[in-house]
Amino acid sequence: MERGASTMGRYARLLEGAEAIEIKATIPHRQIKTALARYGLTQRNDEQRFIYFFDTPRLDLLKAGIIARARRIVGDEHDSTIKFRPVDAAKVGKKWRKYRDFKIEADASEKGLVKSASFSMPVAKGLIKRVVAGEKTVAALFTKEQEEFLADMAGSVPDLATLSILGPLMAQRWDFEDPACPWPITAELWTRADGATLMEVSVKAPAIQAAAVMAGFMAFLGEVGAERDNNQQAKTHWALDHYAAALRSKAAARARPRGRPAPRQARRTAKSGRKPKR
Repeated sequence: MERGASTMGRYARLLEGAEAIEIKATIPHRQIKTALARYGLTQRNDEQRFIYFFDTPRLDLLKAGIIARARRIVGDEHDSTIKFRPVDAAKVGKKWRKYRDFKIEADASEKGLVKSASFSMPVAKGLIKRVVAGEKTVAALFTKEQEEFLADMAGSVPDLATLSILGPLMAQRWDFEDPACPWPITAELWTRADGATLMEVSVKAPAIQAAAVMAGFMAFLGEVGAERDNNQQAKTHWALDHYAAALRSKAAARARPRGRPAPRQARRTAKSGRKPKR
């Protein structure tokens, strides 16, 4: 491992302005059941959440580094969040730090490190369901302060009322400990509407401990036999890509003239020599 003058202060520079660091790793699908069983993680001891994202069918917000979401947490407070990732912490207004649920964090994985700024606010119980049912617009989930944060960071405010609803994702969350790991561990299992699952484990620590927690947590995962997930991807992209594709597919189906086969079906029928059904 490289050490010396070339590495001195490397993490301090990368994390400048961040208050905490979260180290994340996805568990390969074939090891999910083993991981759940090892730590006794079940539906009886989880915290269940339903997560909704809001974006355009082309994911214009995500492409601009903006994430808008709401979480319905069973048995706890619901909330909504505006997040920017990546960010230059030095360019984030200090006025936002006075809010309890505003934070600048660094997310790290084997793929690298990125800083984010997020601003969450409580959401009244029942409101998320009313928005999903179409009784209220998406804009109802976000406060005036969150919209101001969005405008301050993005330079303009997208029309939140016109955003599409992407979700829900069912998320199960567990907090637990392992004697071999000096930091409390969080595990999240996300399930999409198509039944696909993704499991992520993570630890959090003050930014000043970044070097130690990064090396230590990765070493711990290796020690307990967690394999490296070669398809590792961020939960948000994994979820949004799926739901946005479904929205685009529905829109394309509505736009096709009635009775006209989908392009793929047309190719199959042409190849077989059969006429498409009408």
